[in-house]
Amino acid sequence: MELLHSGKVRDVYADGEDLILVASDRISIYDVALPTPIPDKGRLLTALSLWWFEQLADLVPNHVISATDVPAEFAGRAIRCRRLDMVQVECVARGYLTGGGFAEYQRTGAVSGVELPRGLVEASILPEPIFTPSTKAPKGEHDEPITYAEVVDKVGAETAERLRQITIDVYRRGAEIAADRGILIADTKIELGWAPDGTLVLADELLTSDSSRFWPAESYQPGRAQFSFDKQYVRDWATGSGWDKQPPAPEVPAEVVEATRARYVEVYEKLTGNRWE
Repeated sequence: MELLHSGKVRDVYADGEDLILVASDRISIYDVALPTPIPDKGRLLTALSLWWFEQLADLVPNHVISATDVPAEFAGRAIRCRRLDMVQVECVARGYLTGGGFAEYQRTGAVSGVELPRGLVEASILPEPIFTPSTKAPKGEHDEPITYAEVVDKVGAETAERLRQITIDVYRRGAEIAADRGILIADTKIELGWAPDGTLVLADELLTSDSSRFWPAESYQPGRAQFSFDKQYVRDWATGSGWDKQPPAPEVPAEVVEATRARYVEVYEKLTGNRWE
């Protein structure tokens, strides 16, 4: 195998005509990889992605060839995938107003050019899910929000509309499934690529704790920050630590590591109904 790319949290290898996507235990916030791993994170996110790919297989095709035909040293945290021509847009859907979207709304009354009603607060549910894309920044740089018009300029009107529709469809289906299990999906990011036959295909990870914000429905209350089954806990710790969000990042305390892993495990079990061993 040939190492093609080592990202902040994933490594990609070439194996003949296929790719081997390996999820590490590294964790990244504010586009910086932290020096402290989260035990089992790579296996948890791989298992959750595979579960979601199966749930949404009738909605949009995905890149998965096999979760078992992978090198033994990567077993449980790697997927054999099809090669795709990746779309150079991060496709984000939001159903609730939080994070960077809420900050932008406070400044402008809009998110990625989408005008929203006045008077919304932190964690408000939106009238309908919105498509809020961003750039795919090179390693070491930050993704930046872009408008739908900018996506049209980048990929053309027809592809832009397909990206928007698939992203919203994935979000709606995922949110419906999660709601039945007591989980709200505030937002999610997906990646899409072109197959040789011209089909747009889901790639990378899908509806995981690294690519989505998961909230327990039972404690949801707009107007405040929500308990999150994702890396928001690490973001909150980092913000309170005084770190300036520039590399190098500080070591993560053991109690934060343990609490983060516990949240990843809990949401995996709630969503899939499977016990994490």
